[in-house]
Amino acid sequence: MKKWVVVFLTLSLVYLQIRLWVGEGSVAELITQEEMLDRSRLENERLYQRNRQLAKEVVELQQGMEIVESRARQELGMVRRDETFFLIYD
Repeated sequence: MKKWVVVFLTLSLVYLQIRLWVGEGSVAELITQEEMLDRSRLENERLYQRNRQLAKEVVELQQGMEIVESRARQELGMVRRDETFFLIYD
């Protein structure tokens, strides 16, 4: 009887060690998941910086077009297609 208990406990320990180091939920899988998470974080940071740069360029282009449009209106008297130009003399 005592021998069977020792065999059972030994086999249980071996089984639990195998589960700990190999398979689903193991230490190896945890390390792999952490590496994937680190890579994802780095990629997200790179994409975040790229998006910020693109947003900055969009704002600069929009402001640049506003400046060009303002000068065209003031200096050249240009209007948009859907606008009507009125010239009032004093």
